[in-house]
Amino acid sequence: MLILKLVAGMFSVYHLSADAAYFQEWAAQMTLQAWADPRAWLETLGSDSFRFQENELVFHGFSNTFFFIKLLSVLNLMTDGSVWMNAGYLSIFSFIGCWQLAKVVGQLFPATTPLAAPLAMLACPSVVFWSAGITKESVLLGGLAWLAALVLQVCYGKGPVRWYTVIVGVLLVWLSFKMRFFFAVFMLIALAFLGLIRALQQMKMVLPRWVQVSLLLALFFGAAWSAGEVSPVFRANKFTSQLINNYNKLAERSEGKPHLRYTHLKPTISSIGRYAPLAALNTVVRPLPGEEKELKYVVSSIENVGIIVLLLLVVWGILHGKAGKLPFTVVLAFSFYCFMIAALIGLSTPNLGTLSRYRVAFLPFLLLLLLQNDYVARWLHFPRWLR
Repeated sequence: MLILKLVAGMFSVYHLSADAAYFQEWAAQMTLQAWADPRAWLETLGSDSFRFQENELVFHGFSNTFFFIKLLSVLNLMTDGSVWMNAGYLSIFSFIGCWQLAKVVGQLFPATTPLAAPLAMLACPSVVFWSAGITKESVLLGGLAWLAALVLQVCYGKGPVRWYTVIVGVLLVWLSFKMRFFFAVFMLIALAFLGLIRALQQMKMVLPRWVQVSLLLALFFGAAWSAGEVSPVFRANKFTSQLINNYNKLAERSEGKPHLRYTHLKPTISSIGRYAPLAALNTVVRPLPGEEKELKYVVSSIENVGIIVLLLLVVWGILHGKAGKLPFTVVLAFSFYCFMIAALIGLSTPNLGTLSRYRVAFLPFLLLLLLQNDYVARWLHFPRWLR
């Protein structure tokens, strides 16, 4: 599976995207500054602008693009600016993060299907492709998956929490926030919920499922209210306005291409709430077969057919009491994260091509849940294959 990731990373370099070329070009300039004037380079790492010789790059406020360029400039010091080696290292980081989560799930929850986590985290075609090479997704997914693995180990493991686990966890939180702020926020809420429930359960408290759902919603709304009080940027009206602004801009650029349409979408909480389930579903299942003839959409639609089948099997499994062996608290936490990110992407990113790339931030977590029901487990159980 590591070979698949590395091959995807090398392929992405052979067909280098415009974004990757842009990142690499400016990272190379920053690396030149590092060798010529280390002090100025260190100042650049902590600022929102880059100035060296005749080159100038300025970002106003938080920018994950500039952060990624800085990250690449550090990596260049190790690789001598080799785009192939940079792609390899980023692909390996993404693989390690996903592998850590797959390993931890198998160790902590042995009753679950052994193959489910590795297939979800390491073998999904679109996840392997989009989270390899010089992409923000390679760092984001690796960081989020590894962070989730650490928290699961702390919450459900039996050993003591090591000091280096805390340090790695803090670094992963910082890295995830830098790469995509809102994605990291929702993951952090989900993992904080996990920690809270496990702490209460270890105090011998009985928490029915409806209580756990209520606590998760209280944690979410409490975090949203607190963020709005800290800064006006995070208040509901500001957030919804920015969301709709992004949607409108990308919808205009997507004319003539496959994209999502929400005719009556407005910058209000009620409108966002009404469209959120549809947006989340669109993010998961679009494009559909026959929707577009271009190869990348055809390949994506084939994968989406498989996801739709798994979704139907999950519904059938829940109705018949065969949802799987993963603890309800873990299912609820990851379901919350997947729904919120899917809705956020679906409402802000109408272009189906871009949407397919962005969704790798939650897709492996969703597949991890979809592969847990007893019907799928029958097909993924090793002994049955060998009989």
